[in-house]
Amino acid sequence: MVHLSRGGVEYTLLGTAHVSKRSAEAVKRLLTEGDFDAVAVELCTTRHRTLTDPSAWEKLDLFRILREGKAGMMMASLALGAYQRRIADQVGVEPGAEMRVALQEAERHNLPVQLVDRELGVTLRRAMRGLSWWQRYVMTVGIFFSLLSREKVTEEDIERLKEGDMLQESFRQLAEGAPELFEPLVAERDRYMAARLRQENEGHTGRKVLAVVGAGHLAGLERALKEGEEAPSSLESADGASLGAPSAGEHLTTGTPAVSNPDRTIAELQKTPPPSRVLRAIPWILVALVVAGFGIGFARSPELGWRLVATWVFLNGTLSALGALLARGHPLTVLSAFLAAPLTSLNPTIGAGVVTASVETWLRKPTMQDFHTLREDVAEFSGWYGNRVSRIFLVFFLSSMGSVLGSWLAGARMFTELI
Repeated sequence: MVHLSRGGVEYTLLGTAHVSKRSAEAVKRLLTEGDFDAVAVELCTTRHRTLTDPSAWEKLDLFRILREGKAGMMMASLALGAYQRRIADQVGVEPGAEMRVALQEAERHNLPVQLVDRELGVTLRRAMRGLSWWQRYVMTVGIFFSLLSREKVTEEDIERLKEGDMLQESFRQLAEGAPELFEPLVAERDRYMAARLRQENEGHTGRKVLAVVGAGHLAGLERALKEGEEAPSSLESADGASLGAPSAGEHLTTGTPAVSNPDRTIAELQKTPPPSRVLRAIPWILVALVVAGFGIGFARSPELGWRLVATWVFLNGTLSALGALLARGHPLTVLSAFLAAPLTSLNPTIGAGVVTASVETWLRKPTMQDFHTLREDVAEFSGWYGNRVSRIFLVFFLSSMGSVLGSWLAGARMFTELI
């Protein structure tokens, strides 16, 4: 726990473990015995709604998610939820229990709640933007196989979670060897939460705020809150003794108000960096090469040209349809994959998975029960197939991967025939 003052506001930063009963008890004790004017929690609006509204999943607009290209992010979010559910089943503590207690105690004591974390979707998009195309591929495949995993979370993983960040540790399983993920998953969120705390509280001199954050964010959040202030002339512990360096439990009194602008910091950290020109160009270059291959084939002979077209249609359509079949999609969904994949592969603005998932949604409309039990169902392998909502995302993912694989194989086969 760290105490510090900034801009006339006194902050108590409580580092918690997301899988610890003791952390939940510490939050309750502090809010019962302490004198606070507000409670800040490491939650974004979406996660707050999921935590407090059991029917939040029932309000998903699947067609809108598919149309806006958010299906991949939903898959990642469900994978994260499945991982957390496995932890909860093993240790007997729902991840985020301390946040739930903080919200309940804040309501009981009539304290305003400040949601200071960045939206999960923004964090994941920024994380993916920082990876190379190969790392993105590894991450995507890793997410899928994590959904199918039946392995128990190890004791080592759980111990890391007690000292780290849930999001970072969840994706450690999916992207070993990608240190670039630390910046958007942890360091950026430290700065974002510090800016949100300042945005909510600066100008309220004398206000006392309890900030409940994961232990992995404690040092970074403390550091970010101090940025822009003059170096303190002294550091004092709770009993007033002078100390040489900051540590947990210290009280820091800072001087001059910050020169940095929290609004500007928040706006900057909410932006999704555009993909590089190279990454944007690659799909169009591949399409141009395929179309050029068709042209060369027909120029040599109609037979060769039609053989190249048949190769493209067969491999693309068959592998995408196989993906939809493996996801146990409706027979018409499988047929739509075969028909759509050869065409969507020549149009980078739409993927085969969007078409197949839309068809599956139309043919097998999820029930309210599917939405209601979604979080519990995805914790088990069989649940992904038994729940109509999660099966739609499986159809999206597997038919998309089949189309991608078919495009590469068809392109390679066309190249060998042309030479």
